[in-house]
Amino acid sequence: MNSDALIKHYCKELRLGKNIYESYSKIDATDFGDFLAQLLKMEIDHRELARKNRNLKSAGFDVIKTFEDYEFGDIQIPNAISIEELKTGAFIDKLENLILYGPVGTGKSHMATAIGVAACSRGKKVKFYRTAALVNLLNEAKAKGELHRFMKQLRKTDLLICDEWGYVPFEKDGSQLLFQVISECYEKRSIIITTNLEFSKWNGIFYDEKLTSAIIDRLVHHSHLLVFQGQSYRLTHSTMKSQ
Repeated sequence: MNSDALIKHYCKELRLGKNIYESYSKIDATDFGDFLAQLLKMEIDHRELARKNRNLKSAGFDVIKTFEDYEFGDIQIPNAISIEELKTGAFIDKLENLILYGPVGTGKSHMATAIGVAACSRGKKVKFYRTAALVNLLNEAKAKGELHRFMKQLRKTDLLICDEWGYVPFEKDGSQLLFQVISECYEKRSIIITTNLEFSKWNGIFYDEKLTSAIIDRLVHHSHLLVFQGQSYRLTHSTMKSQ
């Protein structure tokens, strides 16, 4: 075997992947120590990028959005959290929650997704769900006897994003399963909820005052409430309006 073949063989034996044997020849080093340092740094960077990409893929975002050109002007942000903390997802390290409240089209889902994407890049594990879809998955998992496994997967996350909370009311079983998820997350991981319903109307989602109160109690205990105002971005920039 020549040296290239040997390096490829040894990488496979050590389960190092193909990045090293495909890239080592591109390194311009001054000595053996410099070469080894650059090689190891290259592999660390490669693994970090791969980990970020895995986190993004497993998060389940509808689309990837970032904070580039995002406007905060029409959002009431409490003094307890800064825009920088939102952008970096620093609140996740403190197991805090965000409730993004406001009319449809004012940027709530965009912010939730951008926070989730930033969290993935920091090595956090994120799950993004439309809330109605999450409830459907919970019901299906329970019917198949796989609820424990599904909940176990949720326990591995650092951030759970429930988008469009309250857009669709839930039946009793779905409400109880969603409460179980919120209870599992309480003081263990962060939650972001986007909703256009004020708390006083949440009973219309769950049809159970005690359950509604219990969910609100767990969500708001360590939460920041951001109020979104202004007109719908989609309506303001719609093609039909321009015509």
